[in-house]
Amino acid sequence: MVQNILGKIRSSYARFSEKEKKIADYMLNNPEKFIHSTINEVAEDLNVAEATVFRFSKRIGYKGYQAMKIALATEVRSPVQQIYEQISEQDNEKTVAEKVFKSNIQTLENTYQILDGNAIKRAVERLVRAQRVHFYGTGGSAVIAMDAFHKFIRSGKQSFAFLDSHFQLMSAAQLTKDDVAVVISHSGTNKDTIRILETAIENGAMTIGITGFPKSPISQKVDVALYTSSEETEYRSEALASRIGQLSLIDALYVNVMMSDRVDAKQSMEKVREAISETRL
Repeated sequence: MVQNILGKIRSSYARFSEKEKKIADYMLNNPEKFIHSTINEVAEDLNVAEATVFRFSKRIGYKGYQAMKIALATEVRSPVQQIYEQISEQDNEKTVAEKVFKSNIQTLENTYQILDGNAIKRAVERLVRAQRVHFYGTGGSAVIAMDAFHKFIRSGKQSFAFLDSHFQLMSAAQLTKDDVAVVISHSGTNKDTIRILETAIENGAMTIGITGFPKSPISQKVDVALYTSSEETEYRSEALASRIGQLSLIDALYVNVMMSDRVDAKQSMEKVREAISETRL
């Protein structure tokens, strides 16, 4: 499958440094010129070092400048259809639904492209060792935290989540070095969430962050950071679109934790099923 390099650049644009944004703008605005330029010519045009251009190619998932240029040439000369929501007043209900689905698929593709295997491994190791796992998020992220709790409570691991930010802060104050706090915030800058995270850290808990911005305060403070990538559209903010990526990251963590001890996981699942079935009688 042809990789959508321009879509990847657009979805990651907000996370780039100022120099990286200069390279991204150059590629987005002058793709044909970029294709026919050497790395030295691009560096001179932008007044940046060749090493900066090379690192940018690595940043977006390519082995080097030449591989990035080939991917761009393939896309520009055989353009892939943009699948982000371009909803118009003429669209019927089915078309709107199709565009929403395609936008969600793109969010998953973009998030998968930036997935860090080592970070996932470290997060799973901490979750497996944890005595308790608390999930934190405010606003829309609180709903994601509740979904995570709904999953992880089936694993047999002591899991908790609260919708109210004051309850979250009180629970963070009770954490210990044997516990893990999973903090969810698309922007990574929510003041309430940062305070909850800082409280968890003060009490010695291991911390995992799920956010959209590597340079955000939450990304810089957590022990392990996992990232989602999404685009803002006319009818949905970037934060709303990111929920699909957040849910998928949590699913990946949950399945990995369940697989780490299949016997206990199976027994825990059976207990949950029995309890639920009894309430239906």
